[in-house]
Amino acid sequence: MSEKIKITKKKGGQIQFMAEGITPAFANALRRIMISEVPAMAVEWVEMHQNSSALFDEVIAHRLGMIPIGFDPEKFNLADDCKCKGKGCPSCEVAFSVEKSGPCIVYSGDMKSSNKDVKATDPRFPIVQLLKGQTIKLDAFTRVGTGKNHIKWQAAIASYSYSPDAVNEEKENINVCPKHMPSILSRKKTVVDSEKCEICRLQSNPSRFMFRVESASGLDPEYIVSRAAQILAQKAEDFKKEIGRELS
Repeated sequence: MSEKIKITKKKGGQIQFMAEGITPAFANALRRIMISEVPAMAVEWVEMHQNSSALFDEVIAHRLGMIPIGFDPEKFNLADDCKCKGKGCPSCEVAFSVEKSGPCIVYSGDMKSSNKDVKATDPRFPIVQLLKGQTIKLDAFTRVGTGKNHIKWQAAIASYSYSPDAVNEEKENINVCPKHMPSILSRKKTVVDSEKCEICRLQSNPSRFMFRVESASGLDPEYIVSRAAQILAQKAEDFKKEIGRELS
């Protein structure tokens, strides 16, 4: 069976697509790579210059680390792969500064970036509340990383399920389907949306999967799926070369 991909839903940072002609092992490998190996950007460390808020420095640093950062993945490198050898440069690192005094709530939109094209995906993430007389001043440094090293670099929330065949052997059910599913004549099998089907008996199809991907980073979900497929293909190629060397 040849591979087929069909996007069934796309909205905002979410995408749903059907993949046909693949194995469960391939589906799970693709899911795991989307979660743990597609590079994303996040705050890696914080230099706290002043903090008279009610929160400890570590709590604020943790909150900063979990803010998703929007960036162009084609313009940044993983620190270990960068020409600066991980020392930090504009190709692998972006600095943010925050300086606020209360009374106010400090939001992600208050983070001033050293790169105008890199910023929090939403300016409304709350960081800390400052009362009158309280001040916070810090520098936060972001780098590109992967979810297998820390969840703050997780690119997406991804899942999949079997996309089943529906078999309706009771012809009278055709006229009473509450979800107005396509007519199922006689004993023929028809592919349906299992989330909507309430009457039909479902049979799992081990070669057809429904993927649901939601971006947890500043990356477009379509890019995440495509990049994960590229990483998986490269892993397969590297494995073939390694096997070839062992056998030679």
